[in-house]
Amino acid sequence: MSTAKLERTHRLDRWMYRGGRPNRLARIINRVTARVFATGLKDHLVTLEVKGRRTGRVISFPLVMADHEGERCLVAMLGPDTNWVQNVHATGGKAVLRHGRRETVHLTEVASTDRAPILRRYLTLSPGARSHIPIPPDAPLGEFEQLATEYPVFRITPANG
Repeated sequence: MSTAKLERTHRLDRWMYRGGRPNRLARIINRVTARVFATGLKDHLVTLEVKGRRTGRVISFPLVMADHEGERCLVAMLGPDTNWVQNVHATGGKAVLRHGRRETVHLTEVASTDRAPILRRYLTLSPGARSHIPIPPDAPLGEFEQLATEYPVFRITPANG
């Protein structure tokens, strides 16, 4: 992708998620994307379902799941104020992953000191996150360590395990 085209894509992403919140267009795209991700067509694309902290309604979020050292993780590319992160905290980590099937899971936040390799793996799997996490996926691990506190990462475990 050319540098000019990449910059336009980054500007569009930043506009759609100004202030870390999706605008109307982004919410519509996310709704459609969540349905597609839930089908399980691609290995790392999932839909997270979590109870809303204000409404109590189940809310769906399309996410990219990163695999690292045999574990599955979710990364909040928009930072700690992201709705799904706040909802996960409010539910004590209770959630459902949809990826061809429904899986009741528990999400546990990964310590910031352990996030760097997971963030690197996440960026290799999620090109759309590259406009939100300002380093390339092949950057040295030290650069990821410097940003680790800004991007929550959650370890996924089966709710019964």
